[in-house]
Amino acid sequence: MRPMVATSDIAPLGISGNGRYFVDKKGEPFFWLGDTLWHVFRSFSPADARAVLRNRKDKGFSAVLVMLIGHEPDPQPNINGEYPWLDSDPSKPNERYYEHVDAVMRLACELDLVQVLGVYHKTQDRFYTPDRAREAARWIANRYRDIPQIIWSMYPEAKRQYLPVVKAIAEGLTEGDGGAHWITVHPDPSPQSSSFVHQESWLAFNMLQTCIDIEQVYPMTAADYAFTPIKPAVMAEGGYEGVEFGRLISPLDVRRQAWWSYLAGGHHVYGHNDNWQAPEKWRDWVDAPGSRHLGVLRSIITSLKRWWDIIPNQSIIAKGVGSGIELNAAAHSSAADWALVYLSGKCTAAIRMDRIKTSETVAGSWIDPRSGERRRIGTFQYADVKEFSTPDGWEDALLLLEAE
Repeated sequence: MRPMVATSDIAPLGISGNGRYFVDKKGEPFFWLGDTLWHVFRSFSPADARAVLRNRKDKGFSAVLVMLIGHEPDPQPNINGEYPWLDSDPSKPNERYYEHVDAVMRLACELDLVQVLGVYHKTQDRFYTPDRAREAARWIANRYRDIPQIIWSMYPEAKRQYLPVVKAIAEGLTEGDGGAHWITVHPDPSPQSSSFVHQESWLAFNMLQTCIDIEQVYPMTAADYAFTPIKPAVMAEGGYEGVEFGRLISPLDVRRQAWWSYLAGGHHVYGHNDNWQAPEKWRDWVDAPGSRHLGVLRSIITSLKRWWDIIPNQSIIAKGVGSGIELNAAAHSSAADWALVYLSGKCTAAIRMDRIKTSETVAGSWIDPRSGERRRIGTFQYADVKEFSTPDGWEDALLLLEAE
């Protein structure tokens, strides 16, 4: 086990000694639950931004993913009519555009939300040469070099042709803030992962996206979990709650994606489709059911002993692991004194009790992923393989097994 990666005086987080999870400035485990608020720096007044960010903080979200410029091929003006660049040149930033960014950023900092800031999107590639990209990144990083809670990100396609600009941006960011903040990559389009540059020393952790191919969440997160050197894996963009590209992503699908991410050993980011399609209608989507259910998820996970050391182990499910959109997932603690099994729908699964390290008995409980309600099932012999079925009236379920 390597020593803990310390935070700098500015960077909001560090990485655990085993490389799997995040820690705060005190070295305590940090629960990463993100939300994609792509246009909060551009399309929201400070008052509306405060309301949305406060809502996320109250629900248990700890990080927000935001784009400084946006994802459109032609950069769009902000709420005040200001464009981000002068003369369509990324290396010539518009000070008045960034004054609005400053105002909203201060609100997020007041709430102690980690901000993953996208400084480049591949749709705008025609504006960027490596020199322009490096200069633009240097200016941005220098402007915010003393602001806590920031992690830099960029959105290339996971192809070699984007590497010159990606590396130039990483160099510019490091020059601009002296290496004070982490750098990650969020590839676009899906399904892709930043593990295509996994070996780069400046890549602090991996981010991946599946978009509406949500059945890819578990296998892609598990694949990034297995890479060496070990780095945290963040499932950063799955299917957005609502109707996305003609596919309905229900609250059940939101829960499935999140539980798959965490039980595969990764971390998760939520999103609602209207947060980028109709940001001005934030009152209509800010309290969508999926966002509430993820607050419940955080409460459930953090109630477990040493929750941060969760270890994926699909062998806990002896029969009925399922597949695709109906995949069931399992993991246990590092001490193997508890195991958590997620049943993603109406099903029956056979569970191996001998994956819990105890010489006597195992206590079982159902947990409703929608509400956190718990129902004690009973006590089982350590050597048993027992079948469990999703409780009546539940769409999905969590089975918690604990050593007695």
